[in-house]
Amino acid sequence: MKKYSFDTFGVMIDMSRNAVMNLDALKRYITTLKKIGYNMVMLYTEDTYELNDNPYFGYLRGRYSKAEMKEIDEFASGIGVEIIPCIQTLAHLNAYIAWGKTPVDCNDILLTDDDRTYALIDKMFETLSECFKSRRIHIGMDEAHMLGRGKHLDIHGYEKAETLMIRHLDKVREIAKKYGYTPMLWSDMFFRSWNNGRYAIPRCEIPEEIKKGYPTDVIPVYWDYYQSNQQVYDDMFYNHKQFSRDTWFAGGAWCWSGLAPLHEFSLKTMIPAMRSCRENKIKNVFITLWGDDGAECSHFSQLATLLHIIEFAKGNEDMDSIKKKCKRLLGIEYDDLMKTEIPNNVYDGGIKVNPSKYMLYSDPFAGYLDYTVKEGAGEIYASHAKTLSELAKKYRKYAYIFKTEAKLCELLVTKYELGVKTRKAYKANDKEALKALTNDYTLTAKKVKEFHKALFEQWHIDNKSNGFDVQDKRLGGLIQRLETCKNLLSGYINGTIATIPELEEDILPYGKSAEGTAVYTNTYAKISSVNVMSHNFIIM
Repeated sequence: MKKYSFDTFGVMIDMSRNAVMNLDALKRYITTLKKIGYNMVMLYTEDTYELNDNPYFGYLRGRYSKAEMKEIDEFASGIGVEIIPCIQTLAHLNAYIAWGKTPVDCNDILLTDDDRTYALIDKMFETLSECFKSRRIHIGMDEAHMLGRGKHLDIHGYEKAETLMIRHLDKVREIAKKYGYTPMLWSDMFFRSWNNGRYAIPRCEIPEEIKKGYPTDVIPVYWDYYQSNQQVYDDMFYNHKQFSRDTWFAGGAWCWSGLAPLHEFSLKTMIPAMRSCRENKIKNVFITLWGDDGAECSHFSQLATLLHIIEFAKGNEDMDSIKKKCKRLLGIEYDDLMKTEIPNNVYDGGIKVNPSKYMLYSDPFAGYLDYTVKEGAGEIYASHAKTLSELAKKYRKYAYIFKTEAKLCELLVTKYELGVKTRKAYKANDKEALKALTNDYTLTAKKVKEFHKALFEQWHIDNKSNGFDVQDKRLGGLIQRLETCKNLLSGYINGTIATIPELEEDILPYGKSAEGTAVYTNTYAKISSVNVMSHNFIIM
Protein backbone atom coordinates (compact mmCIF):
# COMPACT_ATOMS: atom_id res chain seq x y z
CA MET A 1 0.00 0.00 0.00
CA LYS A 2 1.15 3.51 -0.78
CA LYS A 3 2.61 5.29 2.23
CA TYR A 4 0.63 8.19 3.67
CA SER A 5 2.35 11.06 5.46
CA PHE A 6 1.06 13.23 8.28
CA ASP A 7 2.17 16.70 9.30
CA THR A 8 1.63 15.86 12.96
CA PHE A 9 1.25 12.46 14.54
CA GLY A 10 1.34 12.65 18.30
CA VAL A 11 0.30 11.34 21.68
CA MET A 12 -1.66 13.13 24.39
CA ILE A 13 -0.70 12.03 27.91
CA ASP A 14 -3.19 12.62 30.72
CA MET A 15 -1.37 14.19 33.68
CA SER A 16 -4.51 15.22 35.55
CA ARG A 17 -6.01 12.04 37.07
CA ASN A 18 -3.47 11.69 39.91
CA ALA A 19 -0.53 10.32 37.89
CA VAL A 20 1.90 13.03 36.77
CA MET A 21 4.82 11.41 34.96
CA ASN A 22 8.18 12.21 36.52
CA LEU A 23 10.73 13.89 34.28
CA ASP A 24 12.95 10.84 33.88
CA ALA A 25 10.06 8.62 32.75
CA LEU A 26 8.58 11.32 30.52
CA LYS A 27 11.90 11.87 28.77
CA ARG A 28 12.28 8.12 28.20
CA TYR A 29 8.73 8.01 26.89
CA ILE A 30 9.19 10.95 24.51
CA THR A 31 12.42 9.39 23.24
CA THR A 32 10.66 6.08 22.59
CA LEU A 33 7.74 7.77 20.85
CA LYS A 34 10.16 9.60 18.58
CA LYS A 35 11.86 6.31 17.77
CA ILE A 36 8.59 4.73 16.59
CA GLY A 37 7.58 7.73 14.49
CA TYR A 38 5.71 10.26 16.66
CA ASN A 39 6.65 13.93 16.39
CA MET A 40 4.36 15.60 18.94
CA VAL A 41 3.36 15.14 22.57
CA MET A 42 0.50 16.93 24.30
CA LEU A 43 0.58 17.26 28.05
CA TYR A 44 -3.01 17.15 29.27
CA THR A 45 -2.92 19.26 32.41
CA GLU A 46 -6.17 20.51 33.89
CA ASP A 47 -4.55 22.08 36.94
CA THR A 48 -1.29 20.14 37.17
CA TYR A 49 1.01 22.93 36.05
CA GLU A 50 2.34 25.94 37.90
CA LEU A 51 0.27 29.05 37.31
CA ASN A 52 1.68 32.52 37.78
CA ASP A 53 0.44 34.16 41.00
CA ASN A 54 -1.89 31.26 41.88
CA PRO A 55 -0.52 28.86 44.54
CA TYR A 56 -3.77 26.86 44.75
CA PHE A 57 -3.65 25.82 41.09
CA GLY A 58 -2.39 22.22 41.22
CA TYR A 59 -1.72 22.57 44.94
CA LEU A 60 -0.34 19.27 46.38
CA ARG A 61 -1.17 17.52 43.10
CA GLY A 62 2.32 17.06 41.65
CA ARG A 63 1.97 19.94 39.19
CA TYR A 64 4.81 20.65 36.79
CA SER A 65 6.79 23.70 37.81
CA LYS A 66 7.70 26.29 35.22
CA ALA A 67 11.28 25.06 35.40
CA GLU A 68 10.14 21.49 34.72
CA MET A 69 7.97 22.55 31.78
CA LYS A 70 10.88 24.44 30.26
CA GLU A 71 13.12 21.40 30.76
CA ILE A 72 10.57 19.10 29.10
CA ASP A 73 10.22 21.48 26.17
CA GLU A 74 13.96 21.87 25.67
CA PHE A 75 14.51 18.12 25.81
CA ALA A 76 11.70 17.31 23.37
CA SER A 77 12.54 20.04 20.87
CA GLY A 78 16.13 18.83 20.95
CA ILE A 79 15.07 15.50 19.45
CA GLY A 80 12.46 16.92 17.08
CA VAL A 81 9.29 16.49 19.14
CA GLU A 82 6.86 19.38 19.59
CA ILE A 83 5.28 19.78 23.02
CA ILE A 84 1.78 21.24 22.85
CA PRO A 85 -0.01 22.26 26.05
CA CYS A 86 -3.45 20.68 26.36
CA ILE A 87 -5.49 22.47 29.01
CA GLN A 88 -9.06 23.27 30.01
CA THR A 89 -10.62 26.70 29.77
CA LEU A 90 -14.27 25.88 30.50
CA ALA A 91 -15.07 22.54 32.20
CA HIS A 92 -13.14 19.61 33.72
CA LEU A 93 -11.56 21.86 36.37
CA ASN A 94 -13.05 20.13 39.41
CA ALA A 95 -9.74 19.79 41.31
CA TYR A 96 -9.08 23.52 41.18
CA ILE A 97 -12.71 24.53 41.60
CA ALA A 98 -12.77 22.64 44.92
CA TRP A 99 -10.62 25.38 46.49
CA GLY A 100 -13.32 27.99 46.00
CA LYS A 101 -10.92 30.41 44.30
CA THR A 102 -12.79 30.92 41.04
CA PRO A 103 -16.43 31.59 40.11
CA VAL A 104 -18.38 28.50 39.05
CA ASP A 105 -21.46 28.05 36.89
CA CYS A 106 -22.21 24.51 38.09
CA ASN A 107 -20.45 21.16 38.48
CA ASP A 108 -16.89 21.58 37.12
CA ILE A 109 -17.72 24.45 34.73
CA LEU A 110 -16.27 27.93 35.05
CA LEU A 111 -18.69 30.85 35.17
CA THR A 112 -18.70 32.44 31.74
CA ASP A 113 -19.18 36.20 31.26
CA ASP A 114 -17.32 36.84 34.52
CA ASP A 115 -14.12 38.92 34.47
CA ARG A 116 -12.50 36.70 37.10
CA THR A 117 -12.81 33.70 34.80
CA TYR A 118 -10.96 35.47 31.99
CA ALA A 119 -8.29 36.75 34.39
CA LEU A 120 -7.65 33.10 35.33
CA ILE A 121 -7.49 32.02 31.69
CA ASP A 122 -5.13 34.91 30.89
CA LYS A 123 -2.76 33.58 33.56
CA MET A 124 -2.91 30.15 31.93
CA PHE A 125 -1.78 31.52 28.57
CA GLU A 126 0.77 33.83 30.16
CA THR A 127 2.42 31.00 32.11
CA LEU A 128 2.45 28.46 29.29
CA SER A 129 3.75 30.99 26.79
CA GLU A 130 6.81 31.41 29.04
CA CYS A 131 7.50 27.66 29.12
CA PHE A 132 6.79 26.17 25.68
CA LYS A 133 8.09 27.18 22.25
CA SER A 134 5.03 25.94 20.38
CA ARG A 135 2.34 28.48 19.64
CA ARG A 136 -0.25 25.77 19.18
CA ILE A 137 -2.40 25.11 22.20
CA HIS A 138 -5.36 22.88 22.98
CA ILE A 139 -7.92 24.79 25.04
CA GLY A 140 -10.26 21.86 25.83
CA MET A 141 -13.88 23.05 26.29
CA ASP A 142 -15.37 19.56 26.00
CA GLU A 143 -18.26 17.97 27.87
CA ALA A 144 -19.59 21.16 29.45
CA HIS A 145 -23.02 19.53 29.45
CA MET A 146 -24.60 21.84 32.04
CA LEU A 147 -23.21 25.09 30.65
CA GLY A 148 -25.47 27.99 31.58
CA ARG A 149 -27.70 25.88 33.84
CA GLY A 150 -26.32 26.99 37.20
CA LYS A 151 -25.09 30.32 38.54
CA HIS A 152 -25.10 31.84 35.06
CA LEU A 153 -28.82 31.11 34.81
CA ASP A 154 -29.39 32.77 38.19
CA ILE A 155 -27.49 35.91 37.18
CA HIS A 156 -28.35 36.35 33.50
CA GLY A 157 -31.35 34.16 32.80
CA TYR A 158 -31.62 31.41 30.22
CA GLU A 159 -29.48 31.37 27.07
CA LYS A 160 -28.82 28.48 24.72
CA ALA A 161 -25.63 26.58 25.48
CA GLU A 162 -24.27 27.19 21.97
CA THR A 163 -24.71 30.95 22.44
CA LEU A 164 -22.72 30.90 25.67
CA MET A 165 -20.12 28.59 24.13
CA ILE A 166 -19.50 30.88 21.17
CA ARG A 167 -19.31 34.02 23.31
CA HIS A 168 -16.91 32.34 25.76
CA LEU A 169 -14.78 31.01 22.93
CA ASP A 170 -14.53 34.48 21.41
CA LYS A 171 -13.14 35.83 24.68
CA VAL A 172 -10.66 32.96 25.03
CA ARG A 173 -9.58 33.47 21.40
CA GLU A 174 -8.75 37.09 22.15
CA ILE A 175 -6.57 36.02 25.07
CA ALA A 176 -4.89 33.38 22.90
CA LYS A 177 -4.20 35.97 20.21
CA LYS A 178 -2.59 38.24 22.82
CA TYR A 179 0.06 35.55 23.40
CA GLY A 180 0.43 34.54 19.76
CA TYR A 181 -1.39 31.22 20.05
CA THR A 182 -3.39 29.27 17.48
CA PRO A 183 -5.97 27.41 19.57
CA MET A 184 -7.67 24.08 18.97
CA LEU A 185 -10.53 22.61 20.95
CA TRP A 186 -12.51 19.42 21.37
CA SER A 187 -15.41 19.79 18.97
CA ASP A 188 -18.21 17.92 20.75
CA MET A 189 -19.98 20.96 22.24
CA PHE A 190 -20.61 22.26 18.70
CA PHE A 191 -22.61 19.11 17.95
CA ARG A 192 -24.40 18.23 21.17
CA SER A 193 -26.52 21.34 21.59
CA TRP A 194 -28.55 20.81 18.39
CA ASN A 195 -28.41 17.03 18.32
CA ASN A 196 -30.06 15.91 21.58
CA GLY A 197 -26.73 15.69 23.37
CA ARG A 198 -25.17 13.30 20.85
CA TYR A 199 -21.74 13.79 19.30
CA ALA A 200 -21.12 11.09 16.69
CA ILE A 201 -23.88 11.54 14.11
CA PRO A 202 -24.46 10.47 10.49
CA ARG A 203 -23.34 12.69 7.61
CA CYS A 204 -25.45 15.83 7.55
CA GLU A 205 -25.49 19.50 6.72
CA ILE A 206 -24.60 21.56 9.80
CA PRO A 207 -27.19 24.26 10.59
CA GLU A 208 -26.07 27.63 9.24
CA GLU A 209 -26.32 29.38 12.61
CA ILE A 210 -23.96 26.79 14.13
CA LYS A 211 -21.45 27.07 11.29
CA LYS A 212 -21.51 30.86 11.37
CA GLY A 213 -20.78 30.84 15.08
CA TYR A 214 -17.64 28.75 14.72
CA PRO A 215 -14.52 30.96 14.31
CA THR A 216 -12.29 30.17 11.36
CA ASP A 217 -9.08 30.59 13.37
CA VAL A 218 -9.86 27.78 15.86
CA ILE A 219 -8.97 24.21 14.91
CA PRO A 220 -11.69 21.63 15.70
CA VAL A 221 -10.45 18.32 17.13
CA TYR A 222 -12.76 15.40 16.46
CA TRP A 223 -12.24 12.88 19.25
CA ASP A 224 -13.52 9.33 19.01
CA TYR A 225 -12.25 5.98 20.29
CA TYR A 226 -15.48 4.01 20.38
CA GLN A 227 -16.40 3.18 16.77
CA SER A 228 -15.49 0.00 14.92
CA ASN A 229 -17.33 1.08 11.76
CA GLN A 230 -15.29 3.28 9.43
CA GLN A 231 -18.44 4.93 8.09
CA VAL A 232 -18.97 6.71 11.42
CA TYR A 233 -15.53 8.31 11.18
CA ASP A 234 -16.04 9.16 7.50
CA ASP A 235 -19.36 10.84 8.27
CA MET A 236 -17.92 12.84 11.15
CA PHE A 237 -15.00 14.06 9.05
CA TYR A 238 -17.51 15.25 6.47
CA ASN A 239 -19.41 17.07 9.20
CA HIS A 240 -16.28 18.61 10.69
CA LYS A 241 -14.99 19.92 7.38
CA GLN A 242 -18.00 22.23 7.31
CA PHE A 243 -16.38 23.96 10.27
CA SER A 244 -12.77 23.79 9.10
CA ARG A 245 -10.64 22.09 6.45
CA ASP A 246 -7.94 21.88 9.13
CA THR A 247 -9.77 19.38 11.36
CA TRP A 248 -7.54 17.26 13.61
CA PHE A 249 -8.39 13.76 14.82
CA ALA A 250 -7.85 12.40 18.34
CA GLY A 251 -8.06 8.65 18.75
CA GLY A 252 -7.30 6.61 21.83
CA ALA A 253 -5.23 3.75 23.16
CA TRP A 254 -7.38 2.35 25.95
CA CYS A 255 -5.21 2.62 29.07
CA TRP A 256 -7.87 4.17 31.30
CA SER A 257 -9.80 1.08 32.38
CA GLY A 258 -7.72 0.04 35.37
CA LEU A 259 -4.28 -1.49 35.64
CA ALA A 260 -4.59 -3.57 32.47
CA PRO A 261 -5.00 -1.90 29.05
CA LEU A 262 -7.51 -2.90 26.38
CA HIS A 263 -5.25 -3.41 23.36
CA GLU A 264 -7.67 -5.42 21.25
CA PHE A 265 -10.43 -2.86 21.62
CA SER A 266 -7.98 -0.04 20.88
CA LEU A 267 -7.06 -1.64 17.57
CA LYS A 268 -10.66 -2.56 16.76
CA THR A 269 -11.52 1.15 16.91
CA MET A 270 -8.30 2.74 15.71
CA ILE A 271 -7.70 0.65 12.59
CA PRO A 272 -10.92 1.89 10.92
CA ALA A 273 -10.21 5.37 12.30
CA MET A 274 -6.74 5.46 10.73
CA ARG A 275 -8.07 4.16 7.43
CA SER A 276 -10.64 6.95 7.52
CA CYS A 277 -7.93 9.53 8.30
CA ARG A 278 -6.00 8.43 5.21
CA GLU A 279 -9.01 8.43 2.92
CA ASN A 280 -10.24 11.79 4.19
CA LYS A 281 -6.74 13.29 3.93
CA ILE A 282 -6.50 14.22 7.61
CA LYS A 283 -2.99 15.53 8.18
CA ASN A 284 -2.87 15.91 11.96
CA VAL A 285 -3.63 13.10 14.40
CA PHE A 286 -2.90 12.30 18.00
CA ILE A 287 -3.69 9.33 20.21
CA THR A 288 -5.01 10.02 23.69
CA LEU A 289 -3.78 8.18 26.78
CA TRP A 290 -6.39 9.09 29.36
CA GLY A 291 -6.10 8.25 33.03
CA ASP A 292 -9.72 8.00 34.13
CA ASP A 293 -10.39 7.14 37.77
CA GLY A 294 -6.88 6.90 39.14
CA ALA A 295 -4.47 6.37 36.24
CA GLU A 296 -3.26 2.95 37.43
CA CYS A 297 -1.99 1.82 34.01
CA SER A 298 1.63 2.34 32.95
CA HIS A 299 1.85 4.23 29.66
CA PHE A 300 4.81 2.04 28.71
CA SER A 301 2.38 -0.88 28.37
CA GLN A 302 0.81 0.96 25.41
CA LEU A 303 3.88 1.11 23.19
CA ALA A 304 3.13 -1.88 20.94
CA THR A 305 -0.39 -0.57 20.32
CA LEU A 306 0.95 2.91 19.58
CA LEU A 307 3.46 1.43 17.14
CA HIS A 308 0.72 -0.61 15.46
CA ILE A 309 -1.54 2.46 15.12
CA ILE A 310 1.05 4.74 13.54
CA GLU A 311 2.33 2.03 11.18
CA PHE A 312 -1.20 1.28 10.02
CA ALA A 313 -1.99 4.99 9.70
CA LYS A 314 0.97 5.47 7.38
CA GLY A 315 -0.08 2.52 5.23
CA ASN A 316 1.85 -0.43 6.67
CA GLU A 317 -0.73 -3.17 7.24
CA ASP A 318 1.80 -6.03 7.26
CA MET A 319 1.68 -7.57 10.73
CA ASP A 320 4.98 -9.41 10.28
CA SER A 321 6.64 -6.10 9.48
CA ILE A 322 5.02 -4.40 12.48
CA LYS A 323 6.08 -7.21 14.81
CA LYS A 324 9.67 -7.13 13.57
CA LYS A 325 9.76 -3.37 14.00
CA CYS A 326 8.43 -3.74 17.56
CA LYS A 327 11.25 -6.14 18.48
CA ARG A 328 13.87 -3.94 16.83
CA LEU A 329 12.70 -0.58 18.20
CA LEU A 330 11.21 -1.52 21.57
CA GLY A 331 13.30 -4.54 22.49
CA ILE A 332 10.31 -6.79 23.12
CA GLU A 333 8.20 -9.20 21.12
CA TYR A 334 4.96 -7.55 20.00
CA ASP A 335 2.83 -10.46 21.20
CA ASP A 336 4.49 -10.39 24.61
CA LEU A 337 3.85 -6.70 25.22
CA MET A 338 0.25 -7.13 24.09
CA LYS A 339 -0.19 -9.68 26.89
CA THR A 340 -0.42 -6.82 29.35
CA GLU A 341 -4.17 -6.93 28.62
CA ILE A 342 -4.73 -10.53 29.75
CA PRO A 343 -5.92 -9.67 33.30
CA ASN A 344 -9.19 -8.66 31.60
CA ASN A 345 -9.40 -11.87 29.56
CA VAL A 346 -11.67 -14.03 31.71
CA TYR A 347 -14.28 -15.18 29.19
CA ASP A 348 -14.19 -15.44 25.44
CA GLY A 349 -15.96 -12.75 23.46
CA GLY A 350 -15.64 -9.50 25.40
CA ILE A 351 -12.89 -7.07 24.42
CA LYS A 352 -14.26 -3.92 26.02
CA VAL A 353 -14.51 -5.30 29.54
CA ASN A 354 -12.42 -4.66 32.66
CA PRO A 355 -13.17 -7.33 35.27
CA SER A 356 -9.63 -7.10 36.66
CA LYS A 357 -10.52 -3.67 38.05
CA TYR A 358 -14.10 -4.01 39.14
CA MET A 359 -13.71 -7.45 40.73
CA LEU A 360 -10.63 -6.23 42.58
CA TYR A 361 -12.70 -3.58 44.36
CA SER A 362 -16.10 -5.29 44.39
CA ASP A 363 -17.40 -5.72 47.94
CA PRO A 364 -17.42 -9.38 49.14
CA PHE A 365 -20.81 -8.98 50.85
CA ALA A 366 -22.60 -6.26 48.85
CA GLY A 367 -20.94 -6.81 45.50
CA TYR A 368 -23.66 -6.24 42.92
CA LEU A 369 -21.10 -7.00 40.21
CA ASP A 370 -21.01 -10.61 41.37
CA TYR A 371 -23.82 -10.92 38.81
CA THR A 372 -21.10 -10.84 36.13
CA VAL A 373 -19.11 -13.71 37.66
CA LYS A 374 -19.36 -17.30 36.49
CA GLU A 375 -18.39 -19.97 39.00
CA GLY A 376 -14.97 -21.43 38.19
CA ALA A 377 -13.98 -18.52 35.94
CA GLY A 378 -11.48 -17.15 38.46
CA GLU A 379 -9.24 -20.16 38.01
CA ILE A 380 -7.82 -18.63 34.82
CA TYR A 381 -6.02 -16.02 36.89
CA ALA A 382 -3.49 -18.61 38.09
CA SER A 383 -2.50 -19.18 34.46
CA HIS A 384 -2.39 -15.42 33.77
CA ALA A 385 -0.17 -14.85 36.81
CA LYS A 386 2.27 -17.53 35.61
CA THR A 387 2.42 -16.04 32.09
CA LEU A 388 3.05 -12.51 33.36
CA SER A 389 5.64 -13.65 35.92
CA GLU A 390 7.59 -15.40 33.18
CA LEU A 391 7.51 -12.27 31.03
CA ALA A 392 8.77 -10.21 33.99
CA LYS A 393 11.84 -12.47 34.09
CA LYS A 394 12.29 -12.31 30.30
CA TYR A 395 12.29 -8.50 29.84
CA ARG A 396 14.24 -6.37 32.30
CA LYS A 397 13.05 -3.05 30.83
CA TYR A 398 9.37 -3.94 31.19
CA ALA A 399 9.69 -6.27 34.18
CA TYR A 400 8.01 -3.94 36.66
CA ILE A 401 4.85 -3.73 34.52
CA PHE A 402 4.54 -7.50 34.09
CA LYS A 403 5.33 -8.02 37.78
CA THR A 404 2.55 -5.67 38.93
CA GLU A 405 0.00 -7.33 36.68
CA ALA A 406 1.17 -10.78 37.82
CA LYS A 407 0.56 -9.75 41.44
CA LEU A 408 -2.91 -8.49 40.47
CA CYS A 409 -3.72 -11.85 38.90
CA GLU A 410 -2.40 -13.75 41.92
CA LEU A 411 -4.77 -11.66 44.03
CA LEU A 412 -7.72 -12.30 41.73
CA VAL A 413 -7.28 -16.07 41.96
CA THR A 414 -9.11 -15.86 45.30
CA LYS A 415 -10.77 -12.43 45.10
CA TYR A 416 -12.59 -12.86 41.78
CA GLU A 417 -15.18 -15.36 43.04
CA LEU A 418 -14.98 -14.58 46.75
CA GLY A 419 -18.34 -12.85 46.96
CA VAL A 420 -20.11 -15.49 44.87
CA LYS A 421 -18.73 -18.33 46.98
CA THR A 422 -19.52 -16.51 50.22
CA ARG A 423 -23.14 -15.83 49.33
CA LYS A 424 -23.68 -19.38 48.03
CA ALA A 425 -22.35 -20.95 51.24
CA TYR A 426 -24.30 -18.51 53.42
CA LYS A 427 -27.57 -19.15 51.59
CA ALA A 428 -27.02 -22.89 52.07
CA ASN A 429 -26.13 -22.31 55.73
CA ASP A 430 -22.96 -24.31 55.04
CA LYS A 431 -20.84 -23.20 57.95
CA GLU A 432 -18.02 -25.58 57.09
CA ALA A 433 -17.71 -23.95 53.67
CA LEU A 434 -17.84 -20.52 55.26
CA LYS A 435 -15.12 -21.50 57.72
CA ALA A 436 -12.91 -22.60 54.85
CA LEU A 437 -13.63 -19.31 53.06
CA THR A 438 -12.32 -17.31 56.02
CA ASN A 439 -8.89 -18.60 54.99
CA ASP A 440 -9.48 -17.15 51.52
CA TYR A 441 -10.22 -13.77 53.09
CA THR A 442 -6.92 -13.93 54.97
CA LEU A 443 -5.02 -15.01 51.86
CA THR A 444 -6.66 -12.35 49.71
CA ALA A 445 -5.69 -9.60 52.16
CA LYS A 446 -2.09 -10.90 52.06
CA LYS A 447 -2.15 -10.84 48.25
CA VAL A 448 -3.52 -7.27 48.27
CA LYS A 449 -0.45 -6.21 50.26
CA GLU A 450 1.86 -7.91 47.76
CA PHE A 451 0.05 -6.24 44.87
CA HIS A 452 0.26 -2.87 46.63
CA LYS A 453 4.03 -3.26 46.96
CA ALA A 454 4.40 -3.95 43.23
CA LEU A 455 2.05 -1.11 42.27
CA PHE A 456 4.00 1.26 44.52
CA GLU A 457 7.18 0.36 42.63
CA GLN A 458 5.52 0.80 39.23
CA TRP A 459 3.96 4.12 40.18
CA HIS A 460 7.24 5.61 41.38
CA ILE A 461 9.18 4.42 38.33
CA ASP A 462 6.69 6.19 36.07
CA ASN A 463 5.25 9.05 38.11
CA LYS A 464 5.74 11.63 40.78
CA SER A 465 4.78 10.46 44.25
CA ASN A 466 1.69 12.69 44.35
CA GLY A 467 -1.56 10.85 43.72
CA PHE A 468 -0.49 7.47 45.04
CA ASP A 469 -2.35 8.25 48.25
CA VAL A 470 -5.52 7.35 46.34
CA GLN A 471 -4.15 3.86 45.68
CA ASP A 472 -3.12 3.57 49.33
CA LYS A 473 -6.62 4.44 50.47
CA ARG A 474 -8.35 2.16 47.98
CA LEU A 475 -6.18 -0.87 48.65
CA GLY A 476 -5.91 -0.17 52.36
CA GLY A 477 -9.68 0.12 52.50
CA LEU A 478 -9.98 -3.19 50.66
CA ILE A 479 -7.72 -4.91 53.20
CA GLN A 480 -9.78 -3.54 56.08
CA ARG A 481 -13.03 -4.55 54.40
CA LEU A 482 -11.74 -8.10 53.91
CA GLU A 483 -10.84 -8.20 57.60
CA THR A 484 -14.29 -6.92 58.60
CA CYS A 485 -16.08 -9.45 56.39
CA LYS A 486 -13.94 -12.30 57.76
CA ASN A 487 -14.77 -11.28 61.32
CA LEU A 488 -18.49 -11.12 60.53
CA LEU A 489 -18.33 -14.58 58.99
CA SER A 490 -16.52 -15.91 62.06
CA GLY A 491 -19.21 -14.41 64.27
CA TYR A 492 -21.92 -16.03 62.20
CA ILE A 493 -20.13 -19.37 62.23
CA ASN A 494 -19.73 -19.42 66.02
CA GLY A 495 -23.23 -18.11 66.62
CA THR A 496 -22.50 -14.68 68.08
CA ILE A 497 -24.06 -13.07 65.00
CA ALA A 498 -27.49 -14.31 63.95
CA THR A 499 -27.55 -13.01 60.37
CA ILE A 500 -25.46 -11.02 57.91
CA PRO A 501 -27.97 -8.63 56.28
CA GLU A 502 -25.96 -8.04 53.09
CA LEU A 503 -25.83 -11.79 52.41
CA GLU A 504 -29.54 -12.21 53.02
CA GLU A 505 -30.30 -10.35 49.79
CA ASP A 506 -30.10 -11.84 46.31
CA ILE A 507 -27.88 -10.27 43.66
CA LEU A 508 -30.07 -8.61 41.05
CA PRO A 509 -29.40 -8.43 37.28
CA TYR A 510 -26.89 -5.76 36.36
CA GLY A 511 -27.87 -3.49 33.49
CA LYS A 512 -28.53 -5.30 30.23
CA SER A 513 -25.73 -7.84 30.66
CA ALA A 514 -26.32 -11.56 30.80
CA GLU A 515 -25.51 -13.31 34.05
CA GLY A 516 -21.92 -14.53 34.21
CA THR A 517 -20.75 -12.10 31.52
CA ALA A 518 -17.95 -9.59 32.04
CA VAL A 519 -18.83 -5.91 31.61
CA TYR A 520 -17.16 -2.51 31.55
CA THR A 521 -17.44 -0.22 34.56
CA ASN A 522 -14.67 2.06 35.70
CA THR A 523 -15.59 4.23 38.67
CA TYR A 524 -14.09 3.05 41.96
CA ALA A 525 -16.68 4.81 44.13
CA LYS A 526 -19.52 3.02 42.32
CA ILE A 527 -17.72 -0.31 42.05
CA SER A 528 -16.65 -0.59 45.68
CA SER A 529 -19.93 0.32 47.37
CA VAL A 530 -23.62 0.83 46.71
CA ASN A 531 -23.56 3.39 49.50
CA VAL A 532 -22.76 7.10 49.23
CA MET A 533 -18.99 7.59 49.17
CA SER A 534 -18.85 11.37 48.93
CA HIS A 535 -20.61 14.52 47.81
CA ASN A 536 -19.16 17.31 45.70
CA PHE A 537 -18.12 20.12 47.99
CA ILE A 538 -15.90 23.17 48.24
CA ILE A 539 -12.84 22.59 50.42
CA MET A 540 -12.67 26.19 51.63
